Amino acid sequence: MFFADYHSHTYFSSDSNASMEDMIQTGINLGLKQLAFTDHVDFDYPNSDYTFEIDYNEYLKQFKQYKLKYKNKIDLIFGVEIGLQPHLQEKISDFITHYPFDFIIGSSHVVHKLDLYNGDFFQGKEQKNAYLQYFEEVLKNIHIFNDFQVYGHLDYIIRYGNYKNPVLSYEDYQNIIDEILKNLIHKGQGIELNTSGYRYGLNQFHPQTSILKSYKQLGGEIITVGSDAHYPQDLCANFKEAYEILKEIGFSYITIFKNQKPDFIPIP
Repeated sequence: MFFADYHSHTYFSSDSNASMEDMIQTGINLGLKQLAFTDHVDFDYPNSDYTFEIDYNEYLKQFKQYKLKYKNKIDLIFGVEIGLQPHLQEKISDFITHYPFDFIIGSSHVVHKLDLYNGDFFQGKEQKNAYLQYFEEVLKNIHIFNDFQVYGHLDYIIRYGNYKNPVLSYEDYQNIIDEILKNLIHKGQGIELNTSGYRYGLNQFHPQTSILKSYKQLGGEIITVGSDAHYPQDLCANFKEAYEILKEIGFSYITIFKNQKPDFIPIP
């Protein structure tokens, strides 16, 4: 049985058309105890094909309605996946303080104001340099932002570069990756194990196993498990394998959140 999916999207994210209720009912059918809605908020997103800004009056209205309706069947967690960019510090801080979030994922979808998804960021960059610049930006964001609980899909950079061999070797970036992990641990923040890498044909979780191992060896304890589902059928995808790899690495617990405070439950 799966306990919680801590990364999911609905049609409030402009890259999904799933309704909240469809996601909830699927979660209930899977036996979930908790489901975190973490729809996208990416201010100053450079790709005009997507608008990752949410009408939170309507969003909160729906969320509260369904939280009450399904309170005896599943615990809904009010979350957000916020796209971090260094120049947005004040705007993001103001936004987060306006809403009663239980859980906040900080993610990097844009680097140097260039979109990763459409490939703009990768133009004219050799693979190793592009990956390094991405991790440098992640580290900068961690220094700047305090208002998130876990960093999302930490090696997301491998998804969209369209390089012949998109594999990221942890050893090639060990110094900066470990610096990222140490800073997260020091600040009381964590990472997520995002299972969507398999859905994207990458044959790995985000982040890859070697990064998960380093996080554990450095003393990391806060780790959530999320599918990054944009459609009901993707909820809890590859969670069995995720739980198994966490246990193999030495984790005994996964993390859940209420009012942005962590709690730890044994890995199912």
